[in-house]
Amino acid sequence: MKLDEHGMPEGYPLRQGWEVSPRQVRAMLDVGEDLVLLDCRLPREHAVAKIDGATLIPMQELPGRMDEIDELAEKKVVVFCHAGARSLRITAFLREQGFTEVSSMAGGIDLWSLTVDDSVPRY
Repeated sequence: MKLDEHGMPEGYPLRQGWEVSPRQVRAMLDVGEDLVLLDCRLPREHAVAKIDGATLIPMQELPGRMDEIDELAEKKVVVFCHAGARSLRITAFLREQGFTEVSSMAGGIDLWSLTVDDSVPRY
């Protein structure tokens, strides 16, 4: 797979301001940025592959669990799922709830495994 300068598959239309690449997330973590990783996948997906330190709140449960993450509204939040579609929807939802520093990890945990940490299983 050929990757562009962001570590995305060549030709991927990265939505600036809405998405960050897995390599960008890794770089933020490496410099100690105060960043919250929010995993919006199902528990069975999380059991197969996960990113250490991420908080699991499945997409379907998020509206009923907002009290758990309200304090994150002022923090930088990166949401991820398997390939990036659900996390983009959750990013839009959180922005509607007043979150200002929230982005979706483009390509999800699958692209994370391919470009950042190959010890994370692909499924």
